[in-house]
Amino acid sequence: MKKKWYFTSESVTEGHPDKLCDYISDTILDEALKQDKYSRVAVETFASANKITIAGQITSNAKLDIEKIVRERIKEIGYDRADLDIDYRTCIIDINITKQSSDIAQGVDIGGAGDQGIMFGYATDETEEYMPFAISMAHKLSKKLTEVRKKGIIPYLRPDGKTQVTVEYEENQVKRIDTILISNQHEETTDMETLKKDIMEKVIKEVIPEKYLDENTKYYINPTGRFVIGGPLGDTGLTGRKIIVDTYGGYARHGGGAFSGKDATKVDRSGAYMMRHIAKNIVANGFAKKCELQVAYAIGMEEPMSIFVDTFGTNTIPEEQIEDIIKRNFDLTPKGIIEYLGLRKPIFTKTTNYGHFGKTDLPWEKIIKLS
Repeated sequence: MKKKWYFTSESVTEGHPDKLCDYISDTILDEALKQDKYSRVAVETFASANKITIAGQITSNAKLDIEKIVRERIKEIGYDRADLDIDYRTCIIDINITKQSSDIAQGVDIGGAGDQGIMFGYATDETEEYMPFAISMAHKLSKKLTEVRKKGIIPYLRPDGKTQVTVEYEENQVKRIDTILISNQHEETTDMETLKKDIMEKVIKEVIPEKYLDENTKYYINPTGRFVIGGPLGDTGLTGRKIIVDTYGGYARHGGGAFSGKDATKVDRSGAYMMRHIAKNIVANGFAKKCELQVAYAIGMEEPMSIFVDTFGTNTIPEEQIEDIIKRNFDLTPKGIIEYLGLRKPIFTKTTNYGHFGKTDLPWEKIIKLS
């Protein structure tokens, strides 16, 4: 009998309160890098009701109008109703920014890691972008929800939303999609049957390849029946709280460090990007069908403390040889990673929504020849 199992991943729209916070934090980072590419930034955003709090450390020559940045990002996402979610025009903005600790800076200034920690990278050949199938589909659904809202295709949708996809595997191969769950905020007067029909026709059927859907696929669209109060009014938002959405949807391990709002001297971010780049190229070069890497750093130290390779038995060459390929081809010092991936450029708002991995225009997604 063939082995069958199920795996579920979720994604969220750009209007989810946690993602609103991630986007604000990454925009502050990018604005600092535009003016000073050596900016050190570690910014957290907290959203609750009609108030945004910005806190953290920035060491930079950049002149930042943080309040303007915050209001512009909230407006861009589409939040303009304090009674339903948050209003970019009237929300309270509290700013508490200090400079990076000199104790940390003394290690970073000489090229060391900005923190200790472990990071993971993962890739699989089950999708063309080398991402797990469930998170790939969940992201595409979330992105489509935002698209149909902003283009007026489904005009009564509000910015907050979530998606979830359950995939059926048979003998470790994607067989079908078992369940699709979508919950999206909407205007008060919205007819629920119209919403369900529109999301089915204009989102699900537009995104999911028909071959993965069958008569047994289950659909749950706004299963509570009503989702009017959303955004920071419905639930608080916080930078870095969607780390599984940001990575591999739970299909691969996670080191625990968040990405958004951090410049690349923080290996939580740059180390994870580099591990994804290497894992993707191990698979793309045919050395394995799937690959997970772990790297560990110590604060202030340049070289990683360890690197671990796991190909789950799908490798076509010995894993020891893959380790040698990694060491031969890549500089894994924080400085080496920053220079190799070009991480002093203001590219980080591109990463905020719908996953930090799997987007072909990001430098860590580039496929190269390894030998």
